[in-house]
Amino acid sequence: MTPAFLAVAFEKPTTKDFVWPCWFGHGVFCYNLILFLLTLVFIAFILMFVVAFQRPKMVPGKFQAAMEMGIEFIRDQILLQMIGPEGLGWLPFLCTLFFFIFLGNILEVLPGIGFPLNSRIAFPAIMALTSWVIYNGVGIKRHGLGGYLKLVLFPPGVPILLVPLIALIEFVSVIVIRPITLTIRLFANMVAGHLLLIVFFLGSYALVTGFPYVVGLVSGAFGVVLVGFEIFVSVLQAFIFAILTASYIGGAMATEH
Repeated sequence: MTPAFLAVAFEKPTTKDFVWPCWFGHGVFCYNLILFLLTLVFIAFILMFVVAFQRPKMVPGKFQAAMEMGIEFIRDQILLQMIGPEGLGWLPFLCTLFFFIFLGNILEVLPGIGFPLNSRIAFPAIMALTSWVIYNGVGIKRHGLGGYLKLVLFPPGVPILLVPLIALIEFVSVIVIRPITLTIRLFANMVAGHLLLIVFFLGSYALVTGFPYVVGLVSGAFGVVLVGFEIFVSVLQAFIFAILTASYIGGAMATEH
């Protein structure tokens, strides 16, 4: 079987490798693997909060305690640090971002799935655009359109000759670049992690079934280590996305630049 496997002609990868066929429907209404994973994440997200808090106990069980710790972490280490007590109303939104991103990321290491939802750029892009609309909307509501643009474009203490240049830089970085960097940071990290796992595990299989198989065992062991690393990255990317969104909201609510 191994010689036959190694004798198969090499087929170069193309973008078609990332297109999944429809399970049912067609065109815009095509339900495929990606939408199935989105459905799984949505159901898991709802169940997490229902199971943990539908009938909360004074002395919480393990799952309720874990969820409470997660929410307290988001409140204390993200919201209060970036926005302050005035921003407590944004806790549900930040919790939604954090847990949804984490669940989408952790699919990467689940047996039988092995594909992170957020490696499809549409999902990080929609969340980044949502954050963009929210923090700009908060700024406009707080300061008015003119006041918000003044807050963003004209930081205090800039020499008069540099004001046009600084205003342009601030406009591009705050209004244009932020949603792009939010999107690319999450998307690129999850694609890179996914490719690393694929390379190590498929390479390990090829080496173990071929020669020298000892190298394949070493590669496979390193792949297991990478699985643990990707679990850490899944949490880290959810944290980074949430904390950056909170910092943008806090900056839009600030009275000074």
